[in-house]
Amino acid sequence: MSESLARAHGSQCGFCTPGFIMSMYALLRSSQSPPPEEQIDECLSGNLCRCTGYRPILDAFRVFAKTENSLYGPQPSSSSVEESNVVCPSTGKPCSCRSGSLVDSEPTRESICCGQKYKAISYDEVDGSLYAEKELIFPPELLLRKISYLSLSGFNGLKWYRPSRLKQVLELKSRYPDAKLLVGNTEVGIEMRLKRMHYPVLISTMHVPELNVLDVKDDGVEIGAAVRLSDLLTVFRKVVTERAYHETSTCKAFIEQLKWFAGTQIKNVASVGGNICTASPISDLNPLWMASRAKFRVIDGKGNLRIVSAENFFLGYRKVDLASGEILLSVFLPWSRSLEYVKEFKQAHRRDDDIAIVNAGMRVFLEKKDDNLVVADASIVYGGVAPLSIAARQTKEYLIGRTWNQELLQGALEVLRSDILIKENAPGGMVEFRRSLILSFFFKFFLWVSHEMDGMRSIKEEIPLSHISAIKPFERPSVIGCQDYEIVKRGTAVGSPEVHLSARLQVTGEAEYADDIALPPNGLNAALVLSRKPHARIISVDDSQAKSSPGFAGIFLAKDVPRKNKIGHVINDEELFASEFVSCVGQVIGVVVADTQENAKLAARKVHVEYEELPAIFSIEDAIKAKSFHPNTERFLGKGDVDLCFQSGECYKVIQGEVQVGGQEHFYLEPQSTVIWTVDGGNEVHMVSSTQAPQKHQKYVSGVLGLPMSKVVCRIKRLGGGFGGKETRSAFLAAAASVPSYLLNRPVKITLDRDADMMITGQRHSFLGKYKVGFTKEGKVLALDLEIYNNAGNSLDLSLAILEHAMFHSDNVYEIPNIRINGRVCFTNFPSNTAFRGFGGPQGMLIAENWIQRIAVELKKSPEEIKEMNFQGEGSVLHYGQQLQHCKLGQLWNALKESCNFLNARKEADQFNLQNRWKKRGVAMVPTKFGISFTTKLLNQAGALVQVYTDGTVLVTHGGVEMGQGLHTKVAQVAASSFNIPLTSVFISETSTDKVPNASPTAASASSDMYGAAVLDACEQIKARMEPIASRKNFSSFAELASACYVERIDLSAHGFHIVPEIGFDWKTGKGNPFRYHTYGAAYAELEIDTLTGDFHTRDANVFLDLGYSINPAIDVGQIEGAFVQGLGWVALEELKWGDAAHKWIPPGCLYTCGPGTYKIPSVNDVPLKFSVSLLKGHPNVKAIHSSKAVGEPPFFLASSVFFAIKDAIIAARADAGFTDWFPLDNPATPERIRMACLDEFTAPFVGSDFRPKLSV
Repeated sequence: MSESLARAHGSQCGFCTPGFIMSMYALLRSSQSPPPEEQIDECLSGNLCRCTGYRPILDAFRVFAKTENSLYGPQPSSSSVEESNVVCPSTGKPCSCRSGSLVDSEPTRESICCGQKYKAISYDEVDGSLYAEKELIFPPELLLRKISYLSLSGFNGLKWYRPSRLKQVLELKSRYPDAKLLVGNTEVGIEMRLKRMHYPVLISTMHVPELNVLDVKDDGVEIGAAVRLSDLLTVFRKVVTERAYHETSTCKAFIEQLKWFAGTQIKNVASVGGNICTASPISDLNPLWMASRAKFRVIDGKGNLRIVSAENFFLGYRKVDLASGEILLSVFLPWSRSLEYVKEFKQAHRRDDDIAIVNAGMRVFLEKKDDNLVVADASIVYGGVAPLSIAARQTKEYLIGRTWNQELLQGALEVLRSDILIKENAPGGMVEFRRSLILSFFFKFFLWVSHEMDGMRSIKEEIPLSHISAIKPFERPSVIGCQDYEIVKRGTAVGSPEVHLSARLQVTGEAEYADDIALPPNGLNAALVLSRKPHARIISVDDSQAKSSPGFAGIFLAKDVPRKNKIGHVINDEELFASEFVSCVGQVIGVVVADTQENAKLAARKVHVEYEELPAIFSIEDAIKAKSFHPNTERFLGKGDVDLCFQSGECYKVIQGEVQVGGQEHFYLEPQSTVIWTVDGGNEVHMVSSTQAPQKHQKYVSGVLGLPMSKVVCRIKRLGGGFGGKETRSAFLAAAASVPSYLLNRPVKITLDRDADMMITGQRHSFLGKYKVGFTKEGKVLALDLEIYNNAGNSLDLSLAILEHAMFHSDNVYEIPNIRINGRVCFTNFPSNTAFRGFGGPQGMLIAENWIQRIAVELKKSPEEIKEMNFQGEGSVLHYGQQLQHCKLGQLWNALKESCNFLNARKEADQFNLQNRWKKRGVAMVPTKFGISFTTKLLNQAGALVQVYTDGTVLVTHGGVEMGQGLHTKVAQVAASSFNIPLTSVFISETSTDKVPNASPTAASASSDMYGAAVLDACEQIKARMEPIASRKNFSSFAELASACYVERIDLSAHGFHIVPEIGFDWKTGKGNPFRYHTYGAAYAELEIDTLTGDFHTRDANVFLDLGYSINPAIDVGQIEGAFVQGLGWVALEELKWGDAAHKWIPPGCLYTCGPGTYKIPSVNDVPLKFSVSLLKGHPNVKAIHSSKAVGEPPFFLASSVFFAIKDAIIAARADAGFTDWFPLDNPATPERIRMACLDEFTAPFVGSDFRPKLSV
């Protein structure tokens, strides 16, 4: 399994990889036979990956799906699978798509659509014997061990009991009335760890037989309170196949709701009773229990039983009808009756493994009266609209006794509007969306019930065929991936699709990260004291309680910093520890160290800071009004005469508008982490840090401690993801930890929790663009006047460079004769925002694509037509003076258009939209042009150290950091090809400031170009020294040659260096060549939206990129897929919600979306159903090493094709409602924004056609 994942290139940074391996392993070990593909996808839905885009992971594990029995045991002699066949990871079936052998001397075209790396084997080739016979099993002695009563005591007076009988549970509950009962600890554990709630007594009921009853009876099913949800799901699925169709309507509703309830790992331990008694207002199951006539059996300490209907069990916010000493014993769920229909509903930010925004359980029981069907009983219950799951009682009264028809529907919708009310500033926000979902869900229920009534023609005839799609369940097929590229090999390794060098360590869980480094016995753990106010004066800091905290070793504030408290990336506008003022929530005031991480966090929380609050700025608009800008950050770029063009009459139309661009959290899987220690009695400081910029850590620590940089060493082996978030915002954490380490002369480790990491380390900048565009009647753009602002937060960091990058990319790929761009960097009272993949480029291009799309609407043409007529081409002079060379945009665009058969796709989408009122499809094509280089000229330099040993192996050290992008692998390929040795002979250990000094951050997509060239320079130096020896005779191996050179005292070590030539930009003149070259790309997306809920899925994504002659096409394809899915998150899923004027229910300046519970990155089920990646063939890049091109950032923006396909689908929905005017759509296009833009009779009571959901910008 691990080998399959490694070979499939399914591990990049590797931090998430062991989790995927264990999820898959658990499925295979618990399955009696190979699982179907759907089950594999479901078992992985609870795992997250930020690097790969999931496709290669799915491909790797699909070989284990049930397709061909011969793959899972000894091969029979008459195997149906030919030896030459391979297992296709996209279809899961044997296929024969292996291409011929590769020829080094000439380019070899290799089109990969079926993953030819998979042989039909039983894995006996991996460990020498049959896979099935060598598997470790769960120890039988543990299975046979009798469960006994346990009583344990823990830290801080905690008592933990494990009773084995119901009587023991009741006795404990009588003794400890406030004790928490738990099974999987999925709720209580979170409350104790993250919400810091204290429960002194915990009772585990997992092994109590009376609470684990699961009894199928004639009148229903009895479900013990401790029954696990996965067991309940198994029984329901079995019941559906065994009982009469009409009896299982309730079971089917539960099956569907449990499918999206949580990941398999959670369902395996979470219990029925735990979910009920938690009484969450957004519980997915409680509305169904209430609607389906479930009865709850409650028992007290004396054994007295009482029965409570589910509808009356929930009393208030997390409050249920359980007296002191009572527990929930079981649930009785009756079978549904003939003409009784039960249905579940749920809408969340992300389809799977996400908490609901609104959910519902609905039931109606009909009786025949004459020729009509009359409602005899009904129950309409909603979650997510009140402090508890709430029944629509007035609606129920209205329904009973009425005939099931359109008149009933309209009347019920009217009653519902006043029956279920959500207050304007209700917690969770999205009030208008939630109100509309209340009506949409009931409308869907009405359609579904009407459709279920078999033979009731009078009912069915009232439902137009175009409405049926509203109730069709979404059945997600398996993802089909296609990768098409050519292999151009140079030497032994360059050009070959080699597996990531660390992949096999990562898939086995052996790869080490910063936090894996064990502290010595005298080591300390650090936790930060953070500001709780967005803008305030610090009156006092009281640390007395912290000093008495267990394990406390010290607290360090601004006054304790040995040398400089001022820090900053470009200018020193930050303080390491706030001394007098704080300017954001989460600003560091001090650091506490203690013997354990938990004790350090506990002590830090006990530090009491008194504040005098000051006015704060929470948005770009507020900053503009207050003229709150970072000093000296105004920028201007221009070409032609914009004002003259607007006034000349050349323009057929001039339009103006605003584009709000949302931010994005990096969500690297490995949080920020540093281990730092002193050496030689405190004379030196060494650290291992999770950073993209070791030199920045070295510099910060040096300045804070007052040590020369030569005495500070920072090293790192690998990162668990970075994406720009560990470029500058990791350095202050290392500096903070260095203070106690240096002053106490003890090692210190600091690793941020996820919530703190997200709160304090910054995100992708939100932007505001104000545009004015003039164009001809045909659609040719004549002039653009653009004001562009970004939200920097409370320090400058990289925000000015990011603004500049956005301005450079504000034309995207369009020829604009007259252009004027003014940019400003806004100061706000949020944590400083920072670099993120694309570095401002995607924000600038998204603004451009918005006004292009608006021109298309104004002229009633397709956006693709407008784009094509405005394309830049070879020789185009850009608005910053650079001339385009080797422009491949037109070829890429045409190749993509042909590949996706765009005109036909457009017709098919239009036809689908004509036939379906409540589901709509959209298609879009988006181009990109991304400049490659650091726009700060001095950063475009790279160093490397290459050392050849007498056994013929080579050690390479360079200034770049491996963070999953395959940098070390590509650099090793360069070295291997240069020396003409196998890739296995080259080793890259780590990145360290004492090996390669003054290294630029690993960023800007340029690292392979720069460090590859530096390593090649060093290799060429060594080869030049070896040449006289090599020319004497033919050596049998490189090892023999190296030994001969050693004997001749030839230096086999060299320092290589590379500077990027022909670049430079002058902001005074606004002209120059900021980029060495551009990477071009284009993408097509097709998707389908549910206009009633805002749900969507991407049916097809097709990406074309020009990467020259790829050094490693497999790694490049992985980067493209990962960037695309990460970009999909930015444009459609991931929304940052801050405490600002748009979100008054959040404390001012606080980040609400500070963890995976509230912030949703794409999961396995968000991958496009058909995902194709193609690299342009036959076009070498003359401006980079081995004719390759940079790949990390350019593909990210191409995911905006999904965004504009969403908008295309919304346009079709609005047209059905009579709205054809242009409308703004902000990113991310979450279900809320999609649904509220699809105007209809269910949104009309709450919003107008110009409604724009709130966004933190």
